[in-house]
Amino acid sequence: MTLKGHSTPHNPLKGSRRDIEQVKTVPDTPQTLSPAYKLAFDDSDFLCREELRPVRLQLELLKPEMLLEEAGIVSTTVLFGGARIAEPGKDPWAAKNDIQRENLKKSSRYYTEARNFARLASQASAKTNFSEYVVVTGGGPGVMEAGSRGALDAGAPNIGLNIVLPHEQAPNEYVTPEFSFNFHYFAIRKMHFLMRASSVAVFPGGFGTLDEFFETLTLIQTGRMERVPVLLFGKHFWERVINLEALAEEGTISPDDTDLFTIVDTAEEGWHVISEFYGLS
Repeated sequence: MTLKGHSTPHNPLKGSRRDIEQVKTVPDTPQTLSPAYKLAFDDSDFLCREELRPVRLQLELLKPEMLLEEAGIVSTTVLFGGARIAEPGKDPWAAKNDIQRENLKKSSRYYTEARNFARLASQASAKTNFSEYVVVTGGGPGVMEAGSRGALDAGAPNIGLNIVLPHEQAPNEYVTPEFSFNFHYFAIRKMHFLMRASSVAVFPGGFGTLDEFFETLTLIQTGRMERVPVLLFGKHFWERVINLEALAEEGTISPDDTDLFTIVDTAEEGWHVISEFYGLS
């Protein structure tokens, strides 16, 4: 695996690290043991105060941005989709009843399509020395795991944007470790999904997937994001779940807003749409 830009950059904060170590050598006294004595940037209790939220937001924006820029990653292929969709042949752990179990077993084919789609994207990425079309997922299980796994199948790096949740969001084992990020703020995580997006592939999922899909459409519709291919995988699923044609008929969206996305069923169909859009061979 070849990654760009991994030379150690000039570090103007060397003195800050030195001071953190220096503070540890100071004798214990009532003064040095007081929280007030801690260096502000090395004081986690202070950084977690409510008043410091703007600083935490900025840090979550900067950390992934700086590391991805240093690695030479220019554009990404985004995969959204359900954490509860299991690999074919495995028990659907999230099923709450027999109907869900049967439907999730059928949906396992989307795990395969997500894996294949990520492999195709990563093969294209390899031709750019892994600077373009790099696969990015939410880093967790289900469709996210399939995307990370497909990239690894092609010997390519991939990005995982995890978030701290009560369940479902431990990093999957296929995420490239140096690009395995973790977030507290949904808003900043969403920004990182789309800041470098050259295409967005949306597989069947739940509230989170729908949220990410509609937010992407809204940003493109309002011109806050350049138009990129947006793919909906699974005609049967999406025609049952959403009806954007009804919104167009009601007049709450423009008639041509339904052209902002393309419904496909296979990885090959999806990558063909992207290849046509960017004129890839």
